[in-house]
Amino acid sequence: MNAFEIIGGKKLKGEIVPQGAKNEALQILSAVLLTEEKVTISNIPDIKDVNKLIDLLAALGVKVSRVNKDTYEFEAKDINIDYFQSEEFKQKGGSLRGSIMIVGPLLARFGKAAIPKPGGDKIGRRRLDTHFLGFEKLGAKFVYDAENNFFNVDATELKGTYILMDEASVTGTANIVMAAVLAKGTTTIYNAACEPYLQQLCKMLNRMGANISGIGSNLLTIEGVERLGGTTHRMLPDMIEIGSFIGLAAMTGSEITIKDVCFKELGIIPTVFAKLGIQFELRGDDIFIPAQESYEIDTFIDGSILTVSDAPWPGFTPDLLSIVLVTAIQAKGNVLIHQKMFESRLFFVDKLIDMGAQIILCDPHRATVIGLKNQTKLRGIEMTSPDIRAGVSLLIAALSAQGKSVIYNIEQIERGYQDIEERLKALGADIRRVDAQPAH
Repeated sequence: MNAFEIIGGKKLKGEIVPQGAKNEALQILSAVLLTEEKVTISNIPDIKDVNKLIDLLAALGVKVSRVNKDTYEFEAKDINIDYFQSEEFKQKGGSLRGSIMIVGPLLARFGKAAIPKPGGDKIGRRRLDTHFLGFEKLGAKFVYDAENNFFNVDATELKGTYILMDEASVTGTANIVMAAVLAKGTTTIYNAACEPYLQQLCKMLNRMGANISGIGSNLLTIEGVERLGGTTHRMLPDMIEIGSFIGLAAMTGSEITIKDVCFKELGIIPTVFAKLGIQFELRGDDIFIPAQESYEIDTFIDGSILTVSDAPWPGFTPDLLSIVLVTAIQAKGNVLIHQKMFESRLFFVDKLIDMGAQIILCDPHRATVIGLKNQTKLRGIEMTSPDIRAGVSLLIAALSAQGKSVIYNIEQIERGYQDIEERLKALGADIRRVDAQPAH
């Protein structure tokens, strides 16, 4: 098993470039199925989940050409619809949660699709009902094959309709938008997600000939069109990586410049880190974080303890709550972290407590962090990464800790962070990959 061995407590320095946005990639790549013309996409992150989806597209019959490290050309002219019934599809689709994203475009263009029950992070229940309810509203019929854990979908004729989303799901909204762009008539989606990833998808689809209005709001109107054409698209930098690097700089007292961040697309993220007392300045489109000996958490106006919670965009993204939690460990002051969306995302705090953090896990959704004010350093331990974001939070903790830490199950981290070991080494981190098994 691959593991990271980290000698912590070193100050880092230098520049780091965020990868392309993982959460944008899964929907943008699926959208290439909506046209038989060539689509060129750049700033694609070279990570497992994305590469698996590209592999799945190629297996479906999409002609895939890699132009350079982060740019691909896709041509979905000859799609093999029968591939759905194959054992290989069941295996490839089932190992990737993002595989659900190909259903919308395939329904729109070919009138049928199938999907194995997807896998992914173990962070609690992630319902797919939102996707399916939206497709059904557009006229699709679902048959669940319980014996094979397979969903078969028939949508011979999709018709525009009014859809009130039961939750503002990013992937759910994206999937329904991709199904609706070629449906007959007008589709209205209310309580739509409006994350920058989704705005990127809608802008790309409009360049391909779609007619989507209301982009950036929670009310999208889609006039169905006959066909879509090719386009070029550049993905945003990954806001979760940018937030992770801000937390890393604070925890290790390091001077780091995060390059080309598309600051206007980061929403409330910089504000939340500023509430933890982290100083930074915008230099062009780079975020410069000076080395800070200490940082102090704000309180509310009445002096009560700060609460940081997740919410649909433009609220704070749930993917960065783990990072905020770990960053608060060395702050001066206290903060309540309230993870509303996923019920198991805070279960990695026991590892942080073992390292010496002062954290009270109130329940599956809430944890109170009592800042150590940098007076006591965390100590290095052995630990296992449960999911992508917790894995990076543990990595940040290990880089700030005294002594040696070993993190197992780093495949989880590498599902979301490209070349993370090399990029951290370039900042001066003492991190190396080893082949090791946990003791128990």
